[in-house]
Amino acid sequence: MRGNLRYFTGSFIVTALGLVGGAAVGWYYRHTGEGIVSTVFIVSVLSVLEVSLSFDNAVVNASVLRDMTPVWRHRFLTWGIAIAVFGMRILFPLVVVSVVAWVNPWEALRLAALEPAEYARILTSAHVPLGAFGGAFLGMVCLKYFFDAEKEVHWIVPVEAQLARLGKFEAGALGVMMVALYTFSRYVHVEKAHAFLVAGIFGLVTFILVDGIGAAMEVDEDAMKNVHRASAASFLYLEVLDASFSFDGVIGAFALTNNLFVIAIGLGIGAMFVRSLTVMLVEKGTLEAYRYLEHGAFWAIGALALLMLVGTVMDVPEAITGLIGAAFIALSVWSSIHHRRKAGAAAR
Repeated sequence: MRGNLRYFTGSFIVTALGLVGGAAVGWYYRHTGEGIVSTVFIVSVLSVLEVSLSFDNAVVNASVLRDMTPVWRHRFLTWGIAIAVFGMRILFPLVVVSVVAWVNPWEALRLAALEPAEYARILTSAHVPLGAFGGAFLGMVCLKYFFDAEKEVHWIVPVEAQLARLGKFEAGALGVMMVALYTFSRYVHVEKAHAFLVAGIFGLVTFILVDGIGAAMEVDEDAMKNVHRASAASFLYLEVLDASFSFDGVIGAFALTNNLFVIAIGLGIGAMFVRSLTVMLVEKGTLEAYRYLEHGAFWAIGALALLMLVGTVMDVPEAITGLIGAAFIALSVWSSIHHRRKAGAAAR
């Protein structure tokens, strides 16, 4: 147990600093002990929310990181976490507000600090294009994993075996996502249907670009000098993937508070725990030990993509998003343990 806890030392330090920061924010805005307690509580809830929503992200991160060079792995776990916390939890919402409200970033920051209700209204008004972009990108991530004709290990065999056969069709996953986007666009409010489709197309194009860069930088056995280039492409892929995952958490956080700084602290703490979990999964070889864990993570990603698209049409409680992802992960772990025991018994 102590061996596992060492991976989370940095996260616990960040948590302590974050709670102190949350208390300072609570005092600054409300000047009461009740304000401090309530703000610290919200920071704690947001941290748990981020971890529950991003556990599958940690598994996918680990599956990519294990094939990266130590240098690029270190860069992702240092630069990457800075981009994830400061870029996606602070700067990204400001950029969205700037674009939607046609104001400069400084004005967006002023709104966040002095008019949090208006800031939240502007940001949440962009949930349709954000849901379309994130749903399209994550949907492609999921479908690419299952639409693989060379994939031999299947968890939910009747379904995954059929999906693997569909991988023989060129651009089959892209076709499925395009049909899905068109279908949902028919149910989105007519005034937002165009923005939905445009954002969804950009989500598909972003995936194609990132995936294409990765393919262009693939490493062959005779050209190991290109390992760093391939790892750089993986770094880019993971950053875009994290951005897509963060859409849901950032928007959902406004159900608890309108304060940008409280949201950034809470989600930042959660992101640090996801980083620690990623490191543990890589270094302990957990993906190899649990045969179906990666499958469960990609099913969770597919569920999140679908829920993001559904969320553009109707309200989807954050609890449902987190519970579905956790259920897939838990079931895949249970199936992995069951398979390992069964294989061990057969070997005797």
